[in-house]
Amino acid sequence: MNRKELDPESSPQAAFGARLRSSREAHGWKQDELSTRTGISSGHISGVETGRKMPSLRFAKAADVALGIAGTGDTFERQWHEMQHGSLLEGFPEYVGHEGRAAEVRLFESGLIPGLLQTPEYATALEASNVRRGSITAEQAQERVEFLMERQAALTRMLPPLLFVVLDESCIRRPIGGHEVMHRQLAHLIEFAEEPNTSLQVAPFAMGERRPFTRLVNLLTLKDRSIVAYVESEIHGYLERESASVLPLLRAYHQLQTEAPSQAESVAMITQVRKGTP
Repeated sequence: MNRKELDPESSPQAAFGARLRSSREAHGWKQDELSTRTGISSGHISGVETGRKMPSLRFAKAADVALGIAGTGDTFERQWHEMQHGSLLEGFPEYVGHEGRAAEVRLFESGLIPGLLQTPEYATALEASNVRRGSITAEQAQERVEFLMERQAALTRMLPPLLFVVLDESCIRRPIGGHEVMHRQLAHLIEFAEEPNTSLQVAPFAMGERRPFTRLVNLLTLKDRSIVAYVESEIHGYLERESASVLPLLRAYHQLQTEAPSQAESVAMITQVRKGTP
């Protein structure tokens, strides 16, 4: 029997199909058995697994129940919402699945507070601007914020991952949502730095060319100690697993941590910005 292999990094739809197939096979089920458990025809399941058909919300919820992941932070329903509303670039759906199970998470961001550290008000302000521009609907904006909160919740498990975050200074100085929203967001960063499993540093403008990254970089250390990297351009996301590509990013990240001020100095900078002092 011919078997169509999907590249999960080629598109969000392919990532959904490839993940569905691997999850089904991990349970030792044929498509007919998943069909019986979900009430969805085996032909439709085959179409989704091979990327020929787009899954529906009903399909995603049924798969979650059948596969025993409903109510977790890594559901097919969550992945469906991101596919439907286009808020994830190619490569990111699979990254998010790894993120919820990672042992260590390393983030660098420039310009905006990264999603995992955003308050609901900050995230809402960002999505509201997308609504005003006409790129999404108000309902889609609400769903994006809800998804982000689910993504954050997935990291507050019994044994949470180690979270290393380096923010460019622009992240804490760029006003989003007005004074009160930024005031609460900066307070949240300070609280984040106090957690036992976190590290927070701010790379100041004065670092200049010593800052190795200009765009978002996410690095995950998985439980088997393998490393997954996710980087973005303006219109594409790239998920990397090959050591030849990932290890230089990890090395550059360690150099960034060495060059950046300590957490104590960084928290002091955030506190000053929060108080409105230069």
